[in-house]
Formats: sequence, C-alpha cells, structure tokens
Amino acid sequence: MSASASGQLSQLGGAWRWKRRVMFSLYPASGFLCRTFCSSTSQLDPIEIHKRKLTLWFSHLPQEEKQFGGYFSPETMHVDPLILERQPEDRTGFLSHPSQTPSSPSFTVEELFEPTRICCPDRGPTVLLYGAVGTGKSTVLRKLVLDWCTGKTLTHFKLLIPFSCEDLSQLTKATSLRDLVRRKYLHLGKTPLLSGEADQAKDVLFVFNGMEKMKLDFRIGSTELCSDPNEALPAGVVVVNLLRKYLLPEASILVTTRLSALDRIPERYVNHYAQICGFSDPDRQRAYFTSRLLQQTRESPQNHEAEALIQLLYLNLQRESQLATACFLPSYCWLTCATLHFLHFTDANAPIRTLTGIYTSFLRLNFGGEVMGMGAGTGMPIQEHHNSLMLYVVRTVGKLAFDGVTNKRTSFSEQELEQWVGGKTKTDEELRQLAMFRTDVLDFFLIPCAESGKGFPREVSENDERRYVFAVPAMQEYLAALYVVLGENKSALEKLTRQVTVAIGQAGEDVNALISILSKFIPLRIFALFNLLKLFPKLFEQISSRNKGKIARTMAAEMFRTEDSFNEDVLDQVEQHLLGVHGPQPQQLSESQPFELYPIFMGGLLHYGNRVLLQQLGCSIKSTTVSQITQALRKYLVRELSKPQPPEELMDLLVLLYEFQNPRLNAEVLHSIRSIRLSNVRLTPLKCFVLSSVLSCAPSSYHLQELDLSSCHLTNHILEMLLPAFRHTSDLNLQFNSLGPESCIILRDLLLDPKSSIRSLQLCDNPLLESGACILLEALPKNQSLRHLSLMHTGIGDQGALQLAERLHQHTGLQELNVAYNNIGDNAALALVDACREHPSIHTVHLYLNPLSDVGKQSLYVRGVPREHGGSGRRVKVLASVTEGSDVSEDWHPILSVIRENASSWERERVRQQLQVFLRDLEWGRQQQQSLWKRLHFRRVEKGVRQTLRMLERDTLPRPTGYSK
Repeated sequence: MSASASGQLSQLGGAWRWKRRVMFSLYPASGFLCRTFCSSTSQLDPIEIHKRKLTLWFSHLPQEEKQFGGYFSPETMHVDPLILERQPEDRTGFLSHPSQTPSSPSFTVEELFEPTRICCPDRGPTVLLYGAVGTGKSTVLRKLVLDWCTGKTLTHFKLLIPFSCEDLSQLTKATSLRDLVRRKYLHLGKTPLLSGEADQAKDVLFVFNGMEKMKLDFRIGSTELCSDPNEALPAGVVVVNLLRKYLLPEASILVTTRLSALDRIPERYVNHYAQICGFSDPDRQRAYFTSRLLQQTRESPQNHEAEALIQLLYLNLQRESQLATACFLPSYCWLTCATLHFLHFTDANAPIRTLTGIYTSFLRLNFGGEVMGMGAGTGMPIQEHHNSLMLYVVRTVGKLAFDGVTNKRTSFSEQELEQWVGGKTKTDEELRQLAMFRTDVLDFFLIPCAESGKGFPREVSENDERRYVFAVPAMQEYLAALYVVLGENKSALEKLTRQVTVAIGQAGEDVNALISILSKFIPLRIFALFNLLKLFPKLFEQISSRNKGKIARTMAAEMFRTEDSFNEDVLDQVEQHLLGVHGPQPQQLSESQPFELYPIFMGGLLHYGNRVLLQQLGCSIKSTTVSQITQALRKYLVRELSKPQPPEELMDLLVLLYEFQNPRLNAEVLHSIRSIRLSNVRLTPLKCFVLSSVLSCAPSSYHLQELDLSSCHLTNHILEMLLPAFRHTSDLNLQFNSLGPESCIILRDLLLDPKSSIRSLQLCDNPLLESGACILLEALPKNQSLRHLSLMHTGIGDQGALQLAERLHQHTGLQELNVAYNNIGDNAALALVDACREHPSIHTVHLYLNPLSDVGKQSLYVRGVPREHGGSGRRVKVLASVTEGSDVSEDWHPILSVIRENASSWERERVRQQLQVFLRDLEWGRQQQQSLWKRLHFRRVEKGVRQTLRMLERDTLPRPTGYSK
C-alpha cells in the first residue's frame, strides 16, 4: 500500500510532516507529539534521541490499517517493490504493466548509497526516486527510516534527516538550514554534523519526500547561491543549494517525486534515477497478501481459511487476469486485502465496516490532502491554489465512469478518454494541469484492456484500437456513484439556476432593503418583478429537490433491474472477481454488464462517516442533500418491495440498507417487509452480520412472518450471529443446512429466550440425530409460542421419537409435528401417535417415508380416530402413506409434493423403495373398491406416484427450494 502521511510540524514541535492524510488518523491528540519531541533529555546522545523519536513517529500505522485487527507492524507487512535504476535518457520510460520484463536488475534504495557506488568522494550522491501514484514511494521511505533507526541499513550515515516538501512549501519566513533542522527536530539544534566544517556532512543523509509539492527555481538570477548553513533564506532556496551541492556538498540526498515532476530538478544535479515499479510479478503480490491475511489469523481457527483464500487469489493472479494488472500497484493489493478481510473475517465485535467505507478510505490514503496546484512558472506557490485533486478525478474520470454505467459499458476507447477526461479547449494552465493529471493519476484508475482470460494488454494493430478499463471494476461503479451523489451530472439549466440562486442569495438582504425603499416610488409591475427575483431561490430549491428525487429513483431502479434478478448477489460477485470462478460459470441471463454495486455505493456515500472522509478529500455532500435523497429513496424502496423479489435481489437490498447505516430509514423500509426469503443464498458471516444489523434497527415490536434461510450453508458460528434476527421471526425455515446436534443448543436457547416468538421451526434435512432432538426438546416446558415443528429427515430414529412422545405433554401449544423420513418403526410411531392424540392441540402428524409395516400403518390410522364418540379423545390426522386403509388419503397430494420437492437431496434408493411401497398399497386398495369412481381416483394417484418414480430414475426432479411441509 502506498499510504502517505503528513502533519503540521510547527505545531507538533519537531517531526517530519510525512503526509497529512495519515498524520491526522495516527495522532488525534497533537499534544502528545509535542511533549514527546520537546522533552529531550540532556543525558542522551542527540542522535540516539533522534532515532528514538523517528521510530515512534514512523512505527504508527494509519487508521485504515486498524480494520485488519491491529496485528501488523511495518516490519511484518512490508514487501519490497520492484525498483529499477534508470539512465537519464530513459528515465521517463514507464513500466506500465507486468508483461514488460525489466531489462535492468532490481535495486534497493540502500544499494544506491553504498560507498562503492560514490564517484566523487568530496560530493555526496543525490538519488531521485520516482514513481506513479500507488507504487509505494512513501511506504519504502518509511521502512528505510525505521531500518536506519534500528541499525539495519545505511549504517555509514550517522544522521538521517527527513523532510516533507509539502510542509516546507508552507514556510513563509526565511530561515537557515540549521534553524530549519532545529525547528523540525529540536534535539538536533547543536549537532556539529551540520556546521559545514571539514567534511562532517558526509555522514548526513537528507530525505525530501514529495518534491512535486515545492516550487524550485534553479536559475542563478532567481535563486542566490549560498554555502553557509547559518544564513537565513527561503526554504526553497535552501533546498536548491543543497541539490546544487553548493551547501554542504558532502551530504547525501534522497528525493522522491512523481513522474510529472521529474524535470523539476536539472539532470546535472542527480547522480542516480531510481524508478519504483510496484509489484511486477505474482510472487511479490502473494508475499504481500500472505503478510496481511495470515498475520491477522495466526494461531486462530481462521488460519486455514486464510491460507485457502491466498491460494485461490494466487491462482487467479497466475491466470493473468485483469486483477493481476491492477495488483501491479501495491495500493490495489491493499484494496484487495481489505476487501477480502471484509468479506471473510467480519467480526460482530469489531467496529462497523462497509464496502463503501473501504473504497473511500482507499482513496483517502492515496489522494488525501492532494490538490491540483498552479505549479512552476505561474508565479504562485502550488498550495495557494487549493483545487482538490479528488474532485478533479470525480469531474473527469467519474464522468467517464458514469457514462459507462449509464450505457452498460466497461471499456473505453482513446477517443472517449479524450472526450470525457480531456474535455473542450482549455487555458494554458488548465492544459498543464491536465497533462500532470494524465501522467500521475490517470493510469492509477484506467489500464489497457486485456483479452478474454488474459490480464496483460494485447498488441494493437493498425486497424485495431486500444481500449481501457478500470483497474478494479467496482471502482467504476464507485466513481460513477460519487459523480451522481455530488451532483456533477446536473443539466446546464440546473447549473445555471444554481449560479443565479447563489448570486441572488448573497445579495438577498440588500435586495430586501432596496425593495422596501423603492416600493413607495416604483410602479406596481416593476415591483412584481422584484418579488419574482425574491422567489427565485425557492424555485431553485424545488428544482434541486426534484434532482435529489431523481437520484433516489435511479438508486431504486438500478437496485431492482429485472435483467439482473437472477445474478449472484452483489457480495458474491465481488468475491468472484477477486478469487475467480472455480467450477461452472454462474448463470447470467442478461448479456449486458451488471452494475449492481452502483446503487449500493450511492447509498453508502450518504453515510456520515464516508461524508467526513470525502470532506477531507475536498468532496462535500451536504446534509440537506442526504435528507432529500433519503426521503425520496424510502418511497421508492417501499414501492418496489410490494412486489415479490428473488432471494439474491433481497440480499442486495439488505446490503444497501447496511451500507447506508441509517437506522431510521432501515426501520421505515423494514416496516413494509413481512417476509425475508433468502433460500439458496450462500450466507457468509458477513451476510449474516448484514442481516442482523439491518433487523436490529427495527423496534422490538416488529416481527417477520417468515425468515427463509433454507439451503444457505449455515454453520454453528453463523447461527450465533443470526440470533438477533431470529428474535424478530415467527416462521423460521432452516432446512437443508447440514446443522448437527451442537446446533440444537443454539436453537434450544432461542426457544427459551423470552424475547423470541417462534411459531414455526422447520429443520428438515439437517443431521440433528437423536442427541440433537433431545437437546431441542429441553425447550418444550418453558416455550409457549411454538405451533409447528418439522424434524423430517433429521435422523432422530426410534429413540428420538420415543423421547418426543414422552415430552409432548410439556408443551400445550403445538399443533403440527413432522417426523417423516426418520427411520421410525411401528412401535415408536404408535407411541408418538398415542401421545399426540392425548395432546390438547396437535392435529397433524407426518410419518410417511418411515419403514412402517402394513399392519403398523393400519394401526396408526385406527389410533388417530377417537376411541369413543363424545369422549375426551381427539382425532389426529396421521400422514403415513398415500392410502388410509383401503381408501386414498385425502393428503396424498401434499405427501407427493414434499417428496418431489426434496427427493433430489435424499437417498435415492430409499425414496424409490418407498414409492414402490406406495404403488403396492394403491394397487391393493384399488382391488378392494367396488365403485368405478373410486377405482379411477386410485388410478389418478397411481399415475402421480409413477410419474414421480420416473422423474427420480431420470434425475429430472427439481432442486430443493427450501420449503417442505
């Protein structure tokens, strides 16, 4: 990751202002550093004090790193990027993608300062380290400083003095070199190494980070010569004389800068050009991923999962995918790790994190505090013209992204780049800024398009035009969403209306005062014109409100696009992009590119935390805008939710509400939702956390009629995360999830929870076994809400059925019990039916697909009828077969429906045998009938059974949908 950091050293009392975006997150209490740097101890060597303080400063990690759990240090997570030494004539050559094999060997920064490479003993070398945004310049320097402090490298330098050029550019008062060092590092104020006497400065290494932030003029007529380290001069003049080797010529200098600023320092003042090229091969990328993901999960049960993720990620990189090209930049490796950590290691006890927040933090790390300066030759310091670089990105690259999302395109021609990024004819200064932007920033977002299945740009023929794509597909959707939310897609009329409104608003008080005076003298018609001007701002408010409603309507429309209804849910799509698709490709009915993250990012950008980060980037989203969009969005979401939604679309809606982080909106939208059906959605811990978080916004009185989580790959850990959601549910469907006996402990506690109101619990096709059933039955005495309990195909056996028969009387509210397909014999089934008949409320028992004898079935049918008419006995409907004695069961159709619905996941031979038993029972019953109509009815049922048997043999039965009686 190329995370840079800075802060105002004049207020912090002596440290390097690395880069503002990391400083603010690392040191919220600036007084701490002030005390640290000012409380020097005279007994210690000043250089040792300097090393200790630099170590304290550079060891701290930015706020964004805390989302990984806080297990990292700069040593454990650092991976050296590729650094190439360039000759002056080819220093502008840019290694744009990994397919370009470097012709020269890789170096480290330390090797460029080795004494054996110094040509002139009387002059210290000057090394210029340059690279594009996100290649890791600041990270390399941070590691370099820390290694020097601990004696691991550059040991021939007694003193290393780092400066931030952004900080130096803010200085307005002339100061000498020694005073400048003393001002930044008080403990070095009297060091003899900077006195200029003899050759003591040969042991000093100056480091200037971000030279593009300073205006340096090497002309003799503009910058006077100076060799006295005690002479007060502007900071830029001091730096120029150091680089000229006129001031402390024995000192060594390391300068970092971006590609566009290479020519700021004349070639004759640079001894070595070193280009930092990021991670050029999958092995470096894998080392980076391992240092982060495995550090997080070391000595934990998640370690095996992390190793599997790294392996899948590495395989995807080896396929030369588009991701491999993106991860050429360490910054995108950081984004990949952060996204995978979010998808797979979300902890309910950790601070809330969102996908939108990760992308916003990513941009803050790389562009926080960056401005589009006026630059050299304009007569104005760069920092005096504050035009946010991120806002410039939104208005150019964001506009391109928005056009792609609108027209469902992910690749762009060079002409389109020129149209959206270049724009119309500009002034010389605007053209200079555009050239700087294209050199330093554009390649950070857009890379040459790869062939299908390849990650490296293909050769372009004369008749073929190279196309470009976003390095990470989700970044296109994020920037498009930011472009819309910031209101940059307004029409010309809306922009003109806003400008006029601002102008009138600024003079509003003067207009009112003028009208009050002139109303006594001017004609009535002219007076009406003045009143119209007063109403103009209100007219703009109405137009603006309609525009915000349009944004909300766009969010709802993109969220519920019909052609995307059967795609994978959006979190699975993000994971598939990172890890690849292993096995059959997911079915996609629409040929156009889905942009399902686009509306989710729009919602996430309205969250207060993301708006604060965007404000630091110079992109302001007003609270009134958020309020107007939220009000309109609620109306559109409620309208769409009145229609049935596929499970994947419903999951995407939950992700949108989670990203929004607006409890009031969540509660209002949930009020219109009475059932959540997520059948066949692969529920990861993150998705369960999303579901629980959204439902936690609802009031305690809110209850879902149904929560369908069948075939969702649930585990014990996931069940624990879902407990808050279960408390809001009446009908809970957990079928086809391979839940074992230990899961029954969680379900038992749920049924015993006084806040729970579960009326129906469906556990079909979970291997609960007899032990699990016994644990679950412990909840019967104190639970009074349960009405329907389905234990079909759970392996409870005879002993489980007998335990159930013994404990049924402890629960007086149960009405329906399903223990079909459980290997229950005659005796246990008879005991269970007897207990149900004595129960005050049970009216139906399911016992089909159990190994019952013909005598047993007949006995069950007889036992279900009351012993005496008018007595206390109750009739209980026993569903044991498609026949009841010599008659067709009135419930034959539901029994066959359940078998058809679930047989594809059951033991086929066992189901086939039971269907043949049904046919034998039907044939015997038909032979007992005298009525032609009854015989035809038997034939009809036989036809249905035979059809089911043929479907089973031909493997044409439908897959389980998650519902069974």
